[in-house]
Amino acid sequence: MTEPGTGITREQVRDAYGALAVAAGLGNRISLSVADIRQSCFTPVEETSYCTPVQETSCGVAVQETSCCTPAETTSSCDSNPAVTAGFGSSLYRADTQGEVPADALVASLGCGNPTAVAELREGETVLDLGSGGGLDVLLSARRVGETGFVYGVDMTDEMLELAESNKAKAGATNVKFLKGIIEDIPLPDSSVDVVISNCVINLSIDKNAVMTEMFRVLKPGGRIGISDIVAEDDLSSAERADRGSYIGCIAGALSRSEYLHGLKQSGFAVAEVIFTHEVAEGMHGAIIRATKPGEND
Repeated sequence: MTEPGTGITREQVRDAYGALAVAAGLGNRISLSVADIRQSCFTPVEETSYCTPVQETSCGVAVQETSCCTPAETTSSCDSNPAVTAGFGSSLYRADTQGEVPADALVASLGCGNPTAVAELREGETVLDLGSGGGLDVLLSARRVGETGFVYGVDMTDEMLELAESNKAKAGATNVKFLKGIIEDIPLPDSSVDVVISNCVINLSIDKNAVMTEMFRVLKPGGRIGISDIVAEDDLSSAERADRGSYIGCIAGALSRSEYLHGLKQSGFAVAEVIFTHEVAEGMHGAIIRATKPGEND
């Protein structure tokens, strides 16, 4: 199955993120070569001190000897637009938050926000992270919900799941479970979670309406979503979005604000909002998406 108008298949997305997981597991000190597809935008611009010092990232963005990118002469794992990279990665998390999780989870951070803050998690809640990757947001959520809460992470990539399990063991998390599956068909029963979070993953889906329907299904009545994603301004066409970055780099596959809101409404959500937080390319923004499933008495 492919994303309409792009030719991108789920298998291509899986392969790209498998390569990223392997790189993260090796300390992200190697260049990524995914030559059969356009490269992703996820190399952090400001990383922490466990990274290999270099003067310039392979995206061409100057840094202060803290990049996990390889030098510019090697193959880039970054989007072809260097300006895009500043809006992604673990640099979007506060320094004290970064200290709560294993280093490899930070290296594998591919997101465009901090959904654990967006969702305002509470002790005792059950949380689901869609596209959980190396486990960063799952492990942070597990700390927020405490021993009486529980967090599921769903990912389709074997390499990411292996990395996530390793990070879970390093963190000593006992209220966490990683599941293999696709976000268009979530492997959980109806009305089983209080909160759904996701970090820059829904834009990669080849069937975004199915994702929204599945989020609604697995939420308990009164449950909510707190999502970070890339969202386009309403006046950008699909072709213009593609011009600003690759599909697997989170840009070309992004919905517009009105498309996002319409999809959430059609799935049954209420009180939906899409708030732009930072621009990642012209007319394309990191965004906060919140919505609520009506309660039993609503």
